[in-house]
Amino acid sequence: MFRSRRSALVRRLLRSRVGCTHGNDSGSSADRESEAETDLKAAANSFLKRLKEKQLELLLEALESRGGTHTNCVPISKGELGRRTVAPHVLCCQLFRWPELKHGSELKRLKFCCEISQQGDEESSGTVCCNPYHISRLCRPESPPPPYSRIAFERSKTQETEEDAPVTSPVEFGQSTETGNTPTERRQPYANSSGVDATNGNRRHWCHVAYWEHRTRVGPMYSVFTDSVNIFYDLPHGDGFCLGLLKREGRPESVAKIRQKIDYGLSMSREEDGVWIYNRSNYALFVNSPSPHSRTFTVHKLSPGFSIKIYDHAKSKLLELMHRESEPPDGPVDPNSIRISFIKGWGPHYSRQFITSCPCWIELIMTAPPR
Repeated sequence: MFRSRRSALVRRLLRSRVGCTHGNDSGSSADRESEAETDLKAAANSFLKRLKEKQLELLLEALESRGGTHTNCVPISKGELGRRTVAPHVLCCQLFRWPELKHGSELKRLKFCCEISQQGDEESSGTVCCNPYHISRLCRPESPPPPYSRIAFERSKTQETEEDAPVTSPVEFGQSTETGNTPTERRQPYANSSGVDATNGNRRHWCHVAYWEHRTRVGPMYSVFTDSVNIFYDLPHGDGFCLGLLKREGRPESVAKIRQKIDYGLSMSREEDGVWIYNRSNYALFVNSPSPHSRTFTVHKLSPGFSIKIYDHAKSKLLELMHRESEPPDGPVDPNSIRISFIKGWGPHYSRQFITSCPCWIELIMTAPPR
């Protein structure tokens, strides 16, 4: 009875594998694909044989949730597997999320993973969490050359589709050319400039979130006190900022359709090296964050399952100092503001030139650290 249950769990896990994709159909490539697939199957069988029934159950539960609900860590003893000599958490990501993944350096463990929060560092433990939804992929800048850093260079390229093209936009972070106002009306930049909320005792907020539909802000700003927060639509996707609860009369149908696609949305976490966001949804996010090395602002496309660092206190201070010394020609800049559009991008390669033309977007206003 116990063997049959274990076998059933293994079969369900194998059926949950993500299919491998390859772009070359040549004969030599097909041979390499066959060899790679054989090695992967051997590593998968070796890996699953090592797992106890409870571990198989935890892993299956994580896969069936698809990251939509919180699931437990799947602790597995370290050690490379098969001829692929791959770490078990990397293998799990290859099997169940990203078959094209090449190396563990492309991965980032998410803030809420207990293996990190309890141990501080996985190196101090003999186990590693293999829940593939406790791990994200890193969104790295292209180099060299940086194809999205020069508007003139971008405009000379062939027009790309909205789904495939990260873009650069000289979007202003001060006065809006569309509305004539700052997006969050920063006459009072924070709900409580002391950073202390009466309902939360002495805890300081470190971020405010404002939700927008085109040029209209919907609902009050949401203050973030915990180290991590989810921003999602209206299914039970964790505690945090539920956009589905924000009502608006006369909401356009086009906006309503985009809102429903937000689904799991994103997770934002404050970590030692800065603030990170992780795309939990099935659609791309478009992120606009200030850079201390440029007067223009790059819009990064963040694919599902990827993470990117959007804010660094030290770099923010540098940017603020630079613009205090020399006002940029394209207007004032707020180094503590980040904008994120759901599903729809904006910039010189889109019909939407400004963030205020996007159906659904949020602005993150970071509370500057004490001077």
